[in-house]
Amino acid sequence: MKNIIKQLGLLALIGLIAIGCEKSPVSHGGDHTDTDGFILKDENGNGLYREFKGAIEINNVNLIVGDTLELSVHFLDHEGDEIQHGEDEEDHEDELIITGNDTSIAIIEVEKHEEGENDHEGEEEHYEIAIHIIGISAGSSSFKLELMHGDHADYTSINNVSFNVTELY
Repeated sequence: MKNIIKQLGLLALIGLIAIGCEKSPVSHGGDHTDTDGFILKDENGNGLYREFKGAIEINNVNLIVGDTLELSVHFLDHEGDEIQHGEDEEDHEDELIITGNDTSIAIIEVEKHEEGENDHEGEEEHYEIAIHIIGISAGSSSFKLELMHGDHADYTSINNVSFNVTELY
């Protein structure tokens, strides 16, 4: 009987922890990005890196020393489709954090910007998160990507995003 009570107590505690994120007074807003992956796209819309449900499906991030590679970050839902991030005001509170990069190979900067103006007819405001990878010296490096919502990560990449920086010959 004591064992059953302990198990029920443990289940109740796990349930409270699971729903605690949405009820947390420290988090900003109530909406969280529920994602199973992400894709990094270049300025032309080509997917250079894609991670979905832990599997790396595309990995083609390369740049030359001295160049800057601008990549937009698009999060993926449970079906692998892009989430329309930025439609809600709460999305503007999300922050992308990059960790684990070797800064002697490349510097990675995070940029949040809005495109379009609400006051132009037919144009909607578009909110985008982008990263800039600036090649410093030849070599390989990698980084982790985290989408922060307040004091916690809504999403953390399962794999490190690897990339190569080469010399121009």
